[in-house]
Amino acid sequence: MSVAIAIRWILLLALFVNFSNATKIKDISNVLGVRENELTGYGLVIGLNGTGDKSNSKFTMQAISNMLETMNIKVSPNDIKSKNVAAVIVSAKLPPFGRAGDKIDVFISSIGDAKSLSGGTLVLTPLNAIDGNVYAIAQGNISLSSNTTTATIPQAGTIERELVYDIYNKPNATLSLKNADFKNAINVQKAINNHFKDNLALAKDPRTIALTKPKDMGMVEFLSLVGEIDIDYQKSDKIVIDEQSGTIITGSDIRIMPITISHGDMTIQIIDSLTPPQNTQNNSLIAQNPTISSLVSALQKIGTSSQNIIAILNAIKKSGAINIDIDVI
Repeated sequence: MSVAIAIRWILLLALFVNFSNATKIKDISNVLGVRENELTGYGLVIGLNGTGDKSNSKFTMQAISNMLETMNIKVSPNDIKSKNVAAVIVSAKLPPFGRAGDKIDVFISSIGDAKSLSGGTLVLTPLNAIDGNVYAIAQGNISLSSNTTTATIPQAGTIERELVYDIYNKPNATLSLKNADFKNAINVQKAINNHFKDNLALAKDPRTIALTKPKDMGMVEFLSLVGEIDIDYQKSDKIVIDEQSGTIITGSDIRIMPITISHGDMTIQIIDSLTPPQNTQNNSLIAQNPTISSLVSALQKIGTSSQNIIAILNAIKKSGAINIDIDVI
């Protein structure tokens, strides 16, 4: 990155104290076995303006032939030359306790050589779970103004088959923390037992808390009360990077160990309060006791691209200057 004038940033930052957050148990955990289920199916998008799969996409032409045959129209796949149809994979999530007739969003993605799905219509498509059964059907119009081969169609799926959860008659349940942490598991155990003044919860590992409902209470009511209990939650710091959009999400108090990084024609020095700067040349950025968020902010102010910021963060992680996870989505 080229910088026309010498820029020197001195970041004087106060030390942040790592604190815990009060949160409800339902926000950090799930009831084991009560979850979404993935659905998928093979479908056709019709009505495309010449942007569909070409005739050499044999599986698309075969699917068109099969669809027409269900309408008592027999056409050989070799005779179909339409470019107005595209083969897609259709996926959706079956929510827990979803009922027949409920609407769900569906996501479609082209698997042929279509140029765009914009303006098309998804033909009625059965959606199967991993057990092979059909749990929903999908059909709907694709409202997109730009050329794309993927799309989300809101409320285009309809649940046809329900998954039954027998919770009411169960004496026991299991909570699963969304993030494994020994301290949080113990905090959940203590909070539940203190709330009910009984030993109803037992942390079995960093994610799993076994529950036994009180004798005078139904399981649905018990889980409802458990979910509303506040706990002292220890948040795990991490950096989340969306490489496609360049979005970077980071906590405000993630500290960086002293390090010097050379990236392109820029030099970045991370120093502590007792270390004098070793380089005051042009195109150098000097940060004293910085956090990740303040470093990112400083890099953005001097015009560093998102791609270069992401590369710098990955280099800092690999060097060991930060001891947290970086999730790339």
